[in-house]
Amino acid sequence: MMCRSRATTAPPAETPADRESPDHGLSRRRLLAGLGLGALALNLSAGASPAAAAAAAKNGAWANPALGRFPAGGHYGAPRGGASHAGQDVSNSTGTAVHAAAGGTVVRRSWGGGLPGRTGNALVIAHGDDQYTYYGHLSAYRVALNARVSAGQRIADMGATGNVTGPHLHFETHSGRLGTTVNPVAFLAARGVDLSGGWPRIDPGASGATVVVIQHLMNQRGHGLAADGSYGSLSVEAVKRFQRSKGLVADGQVGPATWPVLVHTLRQGASGFHVRALQTALNRRGSRLAVDGGFGSVTTSAVRAYQSGNRLVADGEAGPVTWRALTG
Repeated sequence: MMCRSRATTAPPAETPADRESPDHGLSRRRLLAGLGLGALALNLSAGASPAAAAAAAKNGAWANPALGRFPAGGHYGAPRGGASHAGQDVSNSTGTAVHAAAGGTVVRRSWGGGLPGRTGNALVIAHGDDQYTYYGHLSAYRVALNARVSAGQRIADMGATGNVTGPHLHFETHSGRLGTTVNPVAFLAARGVDLSGGWPRIDPGASGATVVVIQHLMNQRGHGLAADGSYGSLSVEAVKRFQRSKGLVADGQVGPATWPVLVHTLRQGASGFHVRALQTALNRRGSRLAVDGGFGSVTTSAVRAYQSGNRLVADGEAGPVTWRALTG
């Protein structure tokens, strides 16, 4: 199940596919303003050192766009009739949720996204600092052209529109300009996201909703942290103490070794800071829950809705598989 979308030998002109698209003539200042990219975009634009930029990259600003499997031949650079595949395919059933990989503005919403060699319903999101993501072969749109979106927000449904052999998401990352693709797997990995569906990596200095999740989970284990979304020295030292207590490398990075022992399996009737963490993670994916620490019927319904939309077992229980998907 893969698509036949390909990269072209020459980058396409940045002419909007829809006449209402704001893509043409967008200034770098306007794209950066309010997109929530935080330190990464600012450091890169200010000429920060490569080491500083790399450290800031795993800052929680990016999210996994879809759950599924990587089909054979659907990788970036795979042969496509004399050209090469422009993105990474993620296969799942039609209707599977597609999420924004980062905060930004929808600048294309059309067949093929206005780029040559692509087919099917598509969205393009501008993230600032000349970075874009492309989502192709969609069965339905859930956001409008010009909409502002946040990382993890559901923006579309996976489908099989266009020239495909089965339903999947065709996902591209563009850096430098729209039309200049880079390997999406490596691009997201450098930003702490495992496109194949693994746990994310969050570094000291990060900020945002995923940091709030971490702080609530730490508070469930007895730490009196302010759940302010800033992964500063107090939160980092608390995580390091937790890591040492579990025999882990105490580096302060919340990654694949730390998440599984930090989360709790939760079901209706639970209460506490760990439920606040779950509610925060669900809200990052669009649930709009009150973060009150009570796992009642409304939170259960939100868990089931998320599980169903992402083709997980929809039992309303937040176990490791659901946590990994929510935080990824």
